[in-house]
Amino acid sequence: MSSIGSLAQMRPVQAICPVFASFGLATIRTLKRGQYRPLVLAALLVGLCQTGEAQEAQRASSSTPSGGAVTLFQNVQIFDGKSSTLSGPRNVLVRGSQIERVSTGPIPTDRSATTVLIDGGGRTLMPGLIDVHWHTMLVRPTPAALLMGDIGHLNLVAGAEATATLMRGFTTVRDMGGPAFGLKRAIDEGTVAGPRIFPSGAIITVTSGHGDFRQPFEVPRILGAPQSRGEQTGAAMIADSPDEVRVRVREQLMLGASQIKLTAGGGVASPHSPLDASTFPEAELRAAVEAAENWGTYVTVHAYTSASIRRAIAAGVKCIEHGHLMDEPTAKLIAEKGIWLTTQAFPDEMADAFPPGSLERAKALEVFAGTDRTFALAKKYKIKTAFGTDILFSQRLAQRQGELLTKLVRWYTPAETLVMATGTNAQLLALSGKRSPYPGKLGVVEEGALADLLLVDGDPIANIKLLEDPEKNLLVIMKDGRIYKNALRN
Repeated sequence: MSSIGSLAQMRPVQAICPVFASFGLATIRTLKRGQYRPLVLAALLVGLCQTGEAQEAQRASSSTPSGGAVTLFQNVQIFDGKSSTLSGPRNVLVRGSQIERVSTGPIPTDRSATTVLIDGGGRTLMPGLIDVHWHTMLVRPTPAALLMGDIGHLNLVAGAEATATLMRGFTTVRDMGGPAFGLKRAIDEGTVAGPRIFPSGAIITVTSGHGDFRQPFEVPRILGAPQSRGEQTGAAMIADSPDEVRVRVREQLMLGASQIKLTAGGGVASPHSPLDASTFPEAELRAAVEAAENWGTYVTVHAYTSASIRRAIAAGVKCIEHGHLMDEPTAKLIAEKGIWLTTQAFPDEMADAFPPGSLERAKALEVFAGTDRTFALAKKYKIKTAFGTDILFSQRLAQRQGELLTKLVRWYTPAETLVMATGTNAQLLALSGKRSPYPGKLGVVEEGALADLLLVDGDPIANIKLLEDPEKNLLVIMKDGRIYKNALRN
């Protein structure tokens, strides 16, 4: 066949590929009038077919319930993700991907091969944990490996860490920067076991900002020149004008970002980024906010200092990551404006990722010194505070993810801490609106909610340290109605 016209005559356009129908017959006729070679045209159309099919498969995998499988939890106490106490004995029926029924009385079920009965024995059933400041691609590699390593190997390592994250009881993470789209798809399709991922895509930064890991010989940046390694891998994107910011934000949204991450101030790990620097001017931040809001979602920013936080709030940003160096008037402003704060109780050993005597290590210790004050201000002004860990470059520290949660009892009660890591964090995720990749209610145990559940061997409100040893104390781990661990199985 020598033209699209003759190809279309053989079979209806819709039968060749559903994408053709949306592609438009007018466009096809235009192509027919051109002088393109037939093989080039065929390759183009096959590519469109494959792209459309991949997108449809991705949408189906994230929205289709987990079949008709049934799990019945009997005789459990419930921490529901909202309350400060456990319920009395309850029974909970999960069908497919949702919690169908919660009852004080027996729940009749069929005894088919797809029905799983779990006798809780009075143990605690609670929502899966949520970490809203996670970097799925950046946990295990060293900084050097990220800059120079093979991307295939980095993805395999990230897949292994995703499985480990799920088995620690974290059933959802909000990825705060990195090329996580492929890993998210592999998890959603069941190729790899891992948590739900709310991806931000590439961190958007400025020249010399947090996230710019270029070397001096790569400067000056010439528009239209090949991108840096970090940009090529999708780890970070550099934008130095409102128009560039709009492009980079829209690119991440096109790729599937559920929210957008910018670096509004200096950072620890980046070599050219002083902590006191304020990076994006307000006009550029506003461009990002506008582009995100046009898609029904929001912008969050990396910011430690009062100046960078205030500028971000003035631009319409909805969430601040960190805030460790802010002053009291800025904390009060965050509360008055209803802005979210995702801050972290960083352990001092997190600085070990950087060489002794290095500028990065010194910056880390300066940030860590502000932790107690930040949490105290958050409590004083009742700031909407979410829990995240921001673990980078350390598999060993990631294994302590549950312990980093329990450290919050220095400022909050165990019940407040657990609510933050479940129901409250889920409220922050809901800011993504229709850009959420997982329609449904997360972070709670109630009828109609998504079935992300943990069965804890004990009472985590009375002893929150149970979460520090998930291998021993998390007897059942369920995500989306699927059981990934069942230590009570006969």
